[in-house]
Amino acid sequence: MKKNSDFYTEKAREWLLERGVSIEDIADLVYFLQKNYYSNLTKELCIEHIEKVLKKREVQNAIMTGIQLDLLCEQGKLEEPLQGIVERDEGLYGVDEIIALSIVNVYGSIGFTNYGYIDKLKPGVLQKLNDKNQGCHTFLDDIVGAIAAAASSRLAHSAENTE
Repeated sequence: MKKNSDFYTEKAREWLLERGVSIEDIADLVYFLQKNYYSNLTKELCIEHIEKVLKKREVQNAIMTGIQLDLLCEQGKLEEPLQGIVERDEGLYGVDEIIALSIVNVYGSIGFTNYGYIDKLKPGVLQKLNDKNQGCHTFLDDIVGAIAAAASSRLAHSAENTE
């Protein structure tokens, strides 16, 4: 039998993919965040750091919780006024960002800066996730941005340790 952490990691990855987000999509975001700081940065290195982030239980829990809330919203199963708030991804709601910050917090304060930057610009897959015609991704867009920010932070910390 697999260890629980392996099961949770696989389930989180599976649910991300079912919602249209691949590890490569997240690697593109990490690359976007770090390309100006590392001349030898590769997508493979970005993926390596994403994989480490995905092994953290806090990250797995955030992914699974956020995706389930988005799915419940798509099915109209949240009570009002929460249903409308999540559907509209209201700016003052903030709970989606709080879940994302639990991921960012795993690798220190540099993650907050990375997360804020990528959340504002919404490059790559984040732009697709923010298209209201593509389903409810109120939580997922922030979670994906947070995974990229955490992986970028992990990368920055590992580079610091090698110098």
